[in-house]
Amino acid sequence: MHKVTTAAARRADRATWVWMGVALLAHTGWGAYPVLARYLQTVSALPSMALLSLGNLIALLVYAPFALRQVDGRALRSRVIWAFALVVVLRAITNLLAARFTLAIYVQLITLMTPLLVALLSAGLFREALPPFTWPAIGFSFAGSLLMMSGDLGGDGPLLRLGAGDLVGLALAFASALCLALYMLLVPRTVKQAVSGEAVLLVQLIALTLTTGAISVLLGEDRGRFAAAGPGDWAVFGAFVGFVLLGANVGQIAALRHLGAPRVSSTMAWRLIATLALAALLLGERLTSLWQALGAGIVLLTITVYLSRQRQGAAGHES
Repeated sequence: MHKVTTAAARRADRATWVWMGVALLAHTGWGAYPVLARYLQTVSALPSMALLSLGNLIALLVYAPFALRQVDGRALRSRVIWAFALVVVLRAITNLLAARFTLAIYVQLITLMTPLLVALLSAGLFREALPPFTWPAIGFSFAGSLLMMSGDLGGDGPLLRLGAGDLVGLALAFASALCLALYMLLVPRTVKQAVSGEAVLLVQLIALTLTTGAISVLLGEDRGRFAAAGPGDWAVFGAFVGFVLLGANVGQIAALRHLGAPRVSSTMAWRLIATLALAALLLGERLTSLWQALGAGIVLLTITVYLSRQRQGAAGHES
């Protein structure tokens, strides 16, 4: 009996590590999102809404044949799932446009603040107690963010390296993070609707394709830009669709089902590392001073500690 139990425990441990790997790949995909989105909009010069519409349409065509087999048609008539879709559309549009106006690193930096926004919104909207370490985490994250956006603190240049476009991008990134926080708050409160993850993703892809496609037509975007795209542009677009819009979404849903939200979110800081690495490689955007590197380290450590403490608290509550 003991050997059987030990063997089962080992299989469970192996499965956990496998799904943690899937979660890290999903986080890597979301870390790549602002980099690929910025490249396609600023280097490839593709129109924003048409880019989002075409990308989600391709992801939908690939995903739908598999998802429809597992989706109950009644779920698609749920008002809750379409409310989720609305939040996701707002999140996707603001997130994409944020990467057009400011550095991918800054967009990901704001996204990492989402768990803190979730805690504040929970306290403000639902009168829930703030998790321990929330206010110190906000303070450390804010300080680290300022260091990451700083110029040469010992020189004669500006203290913050932010132009008008950066401010617009940061405002859009903050609005996107608020949408994501709202989405995360709505999910646990609608579990009773028994809407599957496959149905949620399917509806999100449909809503994003139709909404951003309509906006693109209304804005009169030049979709002819796609015809002028070169092989490198299409390679980046393929990574954007396959690795992010489809792969990161599916990987995140699968990891959440097998590991739970606390464990998956505890490695969320990995997204910033992925963004930093890919932005340097693809866009030439990198940290240029010791102060900026210190700021990145502060943010990474703060978010990791904060999420780890929340995970431990959730585990202790369950036990």
